[in-house]
Amino acid sequence: MSMGNSQQMPSSGSTEPENYEVKVDKEELKQKLTPLQYSCTQEKGTERAFAGEYTDLKDDGNFYCVVCDNILFKSGDKFDSGSGWPSFSDMAGQGTVKSKEDYSHGMLRTEVVCAKCGAHLGHVFNDGPKTTGLRYCINSACLNFKGEAKPGL
Repeated sequence: MSMGNSQQMPSSGSTEPENYEVKVDKEELKQKLTPLQYSCTQEKGTERAFAGEYTDLKDDGNFYCVVCDNILFKSGDKFDSGSGWPSFSDMAGQGTVKSKEDYSHGMLRTEVVCAKCGAHLGHVFNDGPKTTGLRYCINSACLNFKGEAKPGL
């Protein structure tokens, strides 16, 4: 399936069930997370477009998995895609997120999950900025933001 440019989509390369470093207890997560966070991370739900906490955030810092606190994305890679969800051109580092084929809703997409715990984060598309050609379209509900301290504050 061509999506408009020749950028290769990232892939974990496996269709087998994956073992993650962090094992999650669904009942504990229901207590820890908000209903929206649980729906997005554990049931592959999504938040409404333009409603997420981090959609318009422009502060310096890093974005972490709301389930396991794994670093996922850096603010320097965040851009305004106009999609209504936080968008990033790259992951924070090699292996911080994994991707897999998603055939839900009658279409082929590439799902993005936390590499450490397997939490659903969103999807990646190959219509991003020229630097990588990728657009990681991520639910705010799946993220925690930690800002960088400013000198003198």
